[in-house]
Formats: sequence, structure tokens, C-alpha cells
Amino acid sequence: ICMKTVIDTDSWKRKEHYEFFSRYEEPFFGITTNVDCTKAYKRAKGMDMSFFLYYMHKSLVAVNTIEEFKHRIEEGEPVVYDIIHGSTTVQNSDELFSFAFLQYDKDFNAFYRHSKNAVEKAKLIKGIGANEDNSRNDVIHYSTIPWISFTALTHERNFARPDSIPKIAFGKYFPVADRLLLPISVNVHHGLMDGLHVGRYFELFQNLLND
Repeated sequence: ICMKTVIDTDSWKRKEHYEFFSRYEEPFFGITTNVDCTKAYKRAKGMDMSFFLYYMHKSLVAVNTIEEFKHRIEEGEPVVYDIIHGSTTVQNSDELFSFAFLQYDKDFNAFYRHSKNAVEKAKLIKGIGANEDNSRNDVIHYSTIPWISFTALTHERNFARPDSIPKIAFGKYFPVADRLLLPISVNVHHGLMDGLHVGRYFELFQNLLND
């Protein structure tokens, strides 16, 4: 059950910023960087676990720690969810992609069990696998592009449909000296957060990868 609270805009410090950017046709902005995944990769492989699901859990821990990533706009009103999950693309057997819903659990082992099952099911889907979980607002729209170490990224947008869901994409990790770097792109609604909050996400995500 998704729990959410309507934000009281009269006492909200972002009121003017929210109203300013909500008038934009394209209120999203994006930032791309690399994070050091050396320790995380070694730890995941040492446990014989999926590196993808390992860093996905760290990302969701960071998302659920930073309140601004839990803000959404619904029917013209800003709301905040108590928990945010993941909706990610997974390559299927047709060399296309299907959607997988990754239910967040702070406990990594619990998250890993049901997320691995969700990913395996998505791989078997013939088609895109769209369902009600993919259309939820209490998610992050994740993409994985493991073939490209990108330095920038754009997203498709349906401007006829109001959208305020953050979009996070991961690229192909690559070696630099004795480190492994992972490209990551974050696109967010400027009415709900600023570069400061995206920076906090990057910092926390990096710390969690190093933990």
C-alpha cells in the first residue's frame, strides 16, 4: 500500500520555485557523472550476486533517504510518498526490453530475493510488459544501458501526460587506472528539487557504494 501526504504549499519553502517551474513545458533538468563502483563491484561478485541489483538497492536507499526524491505532482498538487520503489528496464530474449518492478526493502537480502525474481520474470516477457506497477507514481524510472559508457543522455517525454517522476539511468562501467567507474544520469523535475538535491543523491549513493 502506497502512503502519501499532500504538501501544504502555503508553508512550503519551495512554493515559489514549484509554481515557477510548473509553468514550463519541459521542467526537467539532468546531470550526468561517474561514480566509483570498485568496492561495490568486488563485494557483489564476492557474494556471487548481481552487481546490477546490488547497486540498484544502494540507489533506492539513497532515494528513500532524500525527501525531495519522494516528491511527486498529482492532479496539480505536490505530494510526498513515504516509500519509493524502482521500475526498471530489463533486456529480454527478443533483444528488446521489458519492465520489472523492484519493490524497495531496506534489508538488502529481502530486496535481492524478490527483485531477482522480478528481473528473471521480465526477461521471459514477450513484449514490453507494461502493467499497473509501471504506471505508479511511487517509483523511480530506471534504465540500464550496459553497452555504452555514456557522458550525456536524454529521455523520451510524453508532454500530453503530466510527469514528475525522477529518471535515473546507469551505463557501462569502465576501468580507469585501478578503479571501476559507473556512468549515471539523473533527470528530475525542477519544481520539486534543485541541483543541490541531485548532488546529495550522488554523494550518498557514492558513500553507500563504498560502505
